[in-house]
Amino acid sequence: MTKEEVVLTEEGLAQLEAELDELKNVKRREMAERIKLAISYGDLRENSEYHAAKEDQAMMESRILTIEKLLKKAKVVQIENRDLSHVQIGCTVVLDDQEFNEKVEYKIVGSEEADVAANKISYESPLGKELLGKRVGDTIEVNAPAGVIKYELLDIKVG
Repeated sequence: MTKEEVVLTEEGLAQLEAELDELKNVKRREMAERIKLAISYGDLRENSEYHAAKEDQAMMESRILTIEKLLKKAKVVQIENRDLSHVQIGCTVVLDDQEFNEKVEYKIVGSEEADVAANKISYESPLGKELLGKRVGDTIEVNAPAGVIKYELLDIKVG
């Protein structure tokens, strides 16, 4: 993978395409109506609704451009022939956090899809880097600010 490529899972690609469609075909119309309504309030120099709507419109258009650039550079990864013998981008892993003696589950994704709250970690993160290529039963050690965190890889699943 080159620096120019944006790694996405099939799910991540679908989410970005859906967001782009929503922004272009729904939110743009809603924003136009909002601006039209704000203009009807009169003097634009002192019209806070108009200025807020224009600022929101600029942020929305920026997001549209960002998504379009991401999609142009996208490299969609698929789990090679559904080979679950080792960790790959797109897999979900079940780990035993040996310090807290609890199971945790993460999906390995590209950096644009990473969302720790949704248990999606980037393959470029410290844990993601250590997991790639590992097999069930392997021990993973990750250097963190609090010290070394150890995990045991319990399972590899699709998606």
